[in-house]
Amino acid sequence: MSSETPFQIDVPDEKLTTLRAKLELATFPDELEDAGWKHGPPLADMKRLTERWRNEYDWRKYEKEINEALPMFTRDIDVDGFGALNIHYVHKKSESVDAIPLLFCHGWPGSFLEVGKILPLLTASAPEHPSFHVVALSLPGYGFSEAPRKQGFGMNQYVEVAHKLMIALGYNEYVTQGGDWGGLITRKMASVYGGRHHKAWHTNFPIPEPPSWKSPLSFLSFLLTPWSIEEKAGIERTKWYRTKGYGYVTQQSTQPQTLGYSLTDSPVGLLAWIYEKLVLWSDNYNWSDDEVLTWVSLYWFSRAGPAASLRIYFELRGDCEDLGPNPTIPMGASFFPKELIVLPTAWLRMSNNIVFESHHKTGGHFAATERPEELVRDVRKMFAKGGPAFAIVPGRTGYA
Repeated sequence: MSSETPFQIDVPDEKLTTLRAKLELATFPDELEDAGWKHGPPLADMKRLTERWRNEYDWRKYEKEINEALPMFTRDIDVDGFGALNIHYVHKKSESVDAIPLLFCHGWPGSFLEVGKILPLLTASAPEHPSFHVVALSLPGYGFSEAPRKQGFGMNQYVEVAHKLMIALGYNEYVTQGGDWGGLITRKMASVYGGRHHKAWHTNFPIPEPPSWKSPLSFLSFLLTPWSIEEKAGIERTKWYRTKGYGYVTQQSTQPQTLGYSLTDSPVGLLAWIYEKLVLWSDNYNWSDDEVLTWVSLYWFSRAGPAASLRIYFELRGDCEDLGPNPTIPMGASFFPKELIVLPTAWLRMSNNIVFESHHKTGGHFAATERPEELVRDVRKMFAKGGPAFAIVPGRTGYA
């Protein structure tokens, strides 16, 4: 395992010049009258964002802000069968000597940038709440992490990279927090490394297994118990996602290379592809134009390019159909009403060791960005004195 190297984002000037040249040549489709968001991002939005990206958006300003706010590093991680991958990550320690090591894991279309708002909160030391040493990796193929070049880089490999990074940083025992792919990856980590290394996990993307006849009593209970208003709303949100918001999964999990050509060649295409998700997957979050453009720029300027980020869908398609045995270590779950899959909590309790749950009135898929204070409050409560996972990491209570 190699030593770490401090990292600063420094996009070459020629990449900025090329981006502006491509934006100058942007060609837009027409749109149907009064379509709104029904068919995708409105033309007016796309023209406004493209114009700002081309002439007014200052990447260097945000590059500097990210470099100053997030202590970043890279190191090589050896992956069985795939050789060494150079992995990019954020690592910030708390001033509390007993802080709890926590791995934050993002998904798509997110990035390490999602840790930005919660990082100062999680690492803050105070008598009234636990503190954390936080590690936020860029998944292989995302951000400034190297992408695998061989086929077959699946769930086990993502899990291996994340775990080996924590071990390399001296965190032999740790907890995790994740959403989207990060929620599934940390779930698998809890199954593979749970107990000895991985002590507890928290997710804002809890996906329960529906009741089945394999457990007759639970299935009967499901049939006889009426849904609450919140559960009905969750079922409707899930139905919307699976019928009107799921097309990207089909494309990215079957022919990611085809889509990759468009996203790699056209910044406007990449912008539309991601902007749609930012808006439709959040809960009326007020995305500023520059926030959207920074989010998308990180994909455009990523080390491996936008296409690499899609391949996780192809490689993990089969893995996610069989995630293996349910983890037995303590689990915490935060439920946000505009998450993509919102199913009854009772289903989750049937197959997981749930020790903490929190239900929120607002918030969507990007919890760390939309509702950072609420997400951090949940994580703190789970590991606080008197909480269900207090002192779960031996010798690290989170308090000074």
